[in-house]
Amino acid sequence: MKKHILFLGLNDKDSKMQEISTLDAYKITMATIKKYYDGATVQEATGFYTHKNGESVIEKSLVISILFAEDEKTARLAEDLKTLFNQESIALQVENVNSKLI
Repeated sequence: MKKHILFLGLNDKDSKMQEISTLDAYKITMATIKKYYDGATVQEATGFYTHKNGESVIEKSLVISILFAEDEKTARLAEDLKTLFNQESIALQVENVNSKLI
């Protein structure tokens, strides 16, 4: 079974600033996830990103973990989030895990 982890930076790719509050980002992210999955874990983190032009920024990020994930669904989710948050990219980590609901 697969676990997908997405790393979503909250800085806008053009302004390189956070344009959406962290609380609103959680709300938007959760609503978007619900279009594809019944549940996920969303955590706040701080990271840095180097843009295509070479400029590095420190930014708040959301780490989204999805168990029982499907590649195609997660790809569509990531594309939606990229558009909603005006991102150059979203990192995706895929793990094979043993997991079950108990």
